[in-house]
Amino acid sequence: MQDVLDILKEQLPHLSKGQKRICAAITEDCQRAAYLTAAELGALAEVSESTVVRFATRLGFAGYPQFQRALQEMLRTRLTPNQRIDAMGRRVGSGDLIESVMSSDIERIKCTMEHVDRAAFTSAVDALLSARSIYLFGARSASMLAGFLGMNLSLVFDNVKALQPTSASEVFEQLLPIDRGDVLFAISFPRYSTKLVKAVRYAHDRGAKVIALTDSPTSPIANEADCLLTAESDMAAFADSLSAPLSIINAIIAEISRREEARIKERFERMERLWDEYDVYAKP
Repeated sequence: MQDVLDILKEQLPHLSKGQKRICAAITEDCQRAAYLTAAELGALAEVSESTVVRFATRLGFAGYPQFQRALQEMLRTRLTPNQRIDAMGRRVGSGDLIESVMSSDIERIKCTMEHVDRAAFTSAVDALLSARSIYLFGARSASMLAGFLGMNLSLVFDNVKALQPTSASEVFEQLLPIDRGDVLFAISFPRYSTKLVKAVRYAHDRGAKVIALTDSPTSPIANEADCLLTAESDMAAFADSLSAPLSIINAIIAEISRREEARIKERFERMERLWDEYDVYAKP
């Protein structure tokens, strides 16, 4: 998908006067416009709500909600941390911040649940179960997701290798053995890590299977993915709100547990004895 601002620039000569006012309202303050309803954007541009809806479809979107999401996603790939804080301030104002953030997380999870590719999900689990080695890589804020997935997979598999997002050269040194029969599980959300994009390309070129967990089919790691899992994310001030991709990871762990129940239960029985012997967990 083209950048939304590029689409606006391309279509500007062909727009009506009212649509040009909408375009001007968006380009003059994109951070604000991206979070306005169709009625609010219409009031800002001094046109009707129906004109705003027709404007979105004129640009090739199914409707205003799709156009608005595209505009928000474009912003998230561009905004600096300070600009994200400003955008959050515009969205919430002096309202209930807890309700705003949690409501947004709930909506992201619902949208992800409705649109996640079930076939890609099944293929991803198949790949993990049959992999010779599983490499995990999540850069920046996504490293938390990779760490959570790695901790849980390491409890049931002996072939998990979590890449440490240090220098680019060290990442490729860690990836050096990857080959056919291996899997790279890559996690990336805006703003995308250049280091991770290059790692995905390297693994793909080596013939390894790539599972990508990201926000969109237009993500820079989507093209090299054998299994593409998309989950909606959002901004919580300067931080990334990643509740929906975490839910996808939870579902992957649950599906592995369901398929390998007998083996995993036997493994945990042995681990429980070990944990008790070495007093790993506090006794109730």
